[in-house]
Amino acid sequence: MMVLLAFSFAFGGASRANALRLALVELAALPLFVMALSQLAGESGKAADRHRLALGLLAATVVVPLLQLIPLPPAIWTRLPGREQLVLAFDLVQMPQSWIPLSLTPVQTWNAALALVPPVAVFVTMLLNRDGPLARRAILLLLVFTLVNIGVGAIQLVSGDRRFYPYESTQAGFITGLFANRNHFATLLLIAMPFAAAIAGQSAARRPEQLRAWVLLLGAAFAVAMLSLLAAQSRAGVLLFLPALALSIAVAWRAARLHRPKPVVLIVAGVLVAGGLGVGATFLPPILDRYDAASGQTEARFQRWPTVVSASQTYLPVGSGVGSFDPVFRTIEPLDQLDSTFFNHAHNEYLEIWLETGWIGLVLVALLFVWWGRRSWDAWFRSREPDRSLRRAASVAILLMLAHSMVDYPLRTEALAVAFALAAAILEGGGQLGGGRPTGGRSGGRKRSAAPVGA
Repeated sequence: MMVLLAFSFAFGGASRANALRLALVELAALPLFVMALSQLAGESGKAADRHRLALGLLAATVVVPLLQLIPLPPAIWTRLPGREQLVLAFDLVQMPQSWIPLSLTPVQTWNAALALVPPVAVFVTMLLNRDGPLARRAILLLLVFTLVNIGVGAIQLVSGDRRFYPYESTQAGFITGLFANRNHFATLLLIAMPFAAAIAGQSAARRPEQLRAWVLLLGAAFAVAMLSLLAAQSRAGVLLFLPALALSIAVAWRAARLHRPKPVVLIVAGVLVAGGLGVGATFLPPILDRYDAASGQTEARFQRWPTVVSASQTYLPVGSGVGSFDPVFRTIEPLDQLDSTFFNHAHNEYLEIWLETGWIGLVLVALLFVWWGRRSWDAWFRSREPDRSLRRAASVAILLMLAHSMVDYPLRTEALAVAFALAAAILEGGGQLGGGRPTGGRSGGRKRSAAPVGA
């Protein structure tokens, strides 16, 4: 699994125009994918009982694009909403109507289904893992990847040389690390914060005499993350930093088993707040200027969301097909919104899911939030595991990715999709020693594990 994670992090930094790199990640995932599904089938009864909701959501996520690829007879697909133009095209060229799939863009839908192979392989492997340290090693690899991205971003910022940008589509002048999009670079920084906090808290709990050193190290890491977000000029990243910081401090606090603030903690917290205010006063105005509509133009994504909503209603209840957003939007984009920009995604994952999958997609999103809420409540308040720090960190990381998805599309980037799958498996209870299982909810059962997660 570590090899797959390395491939995903190294080559999965873009969501489009990276067919060769994405193919490398998918090929690297195939052996693990087969082994994971074989292991799941071997203990299907136990796994289904312990992780019913999580595995159900996973199966539905995979099945939806596959169902959209099944050819349908003309008597069915011609009656689906939004297919009027396709019927007209057949009539204009005087061709007999043939069997075609539900998806308007079957090639893109098939590519989207293949892109699910790496995250599915990671999720199932970690979920069924009984070697607790594997979760910790996977998170450490994620943190190393974050540091590498920060280092590459620093080189990009200092040099401005396009040779240090791994993707041709990336706009020079911003730091993106190994990603094609600076917003996805920001997502990585945000989700690394709670995991770094969990690792630091666990280490401090094992060796209380090193508490001061770990507090200082974690404070320095948060400061670097803040400066990197400001340099990346990701608006969502900057706005999510303070919630991420507060939740990460809570993760570290609980992991270190602290009861009341010690002077060193208060001092570092004060320095972080003061430093954040000072740096923000210097660098934040230019970033917030990007929100300014003084030029008379509204932010493009907000302006186009009503068009996406209207298109989504056109294709209800089944949607237009996973991966079809770009060609569908081109057919309905208002003329007064045409400009030199390329609106390849809705920049709102929930609207895009609604357009591409209809009501079933929104139902799955709602169930995802239900699953996250139940597992997060258990990780923070109910479980009796001696150390559930990584589960708490995973709940925060997932929340940050879901929040960022309201204004962007981070989970359509393979590296972040794999990171999401890793966090989801840890939150579900993967990586527990001795086969322990999470509590809370029917799928978790009543037994409570006494095994540390990721320790």
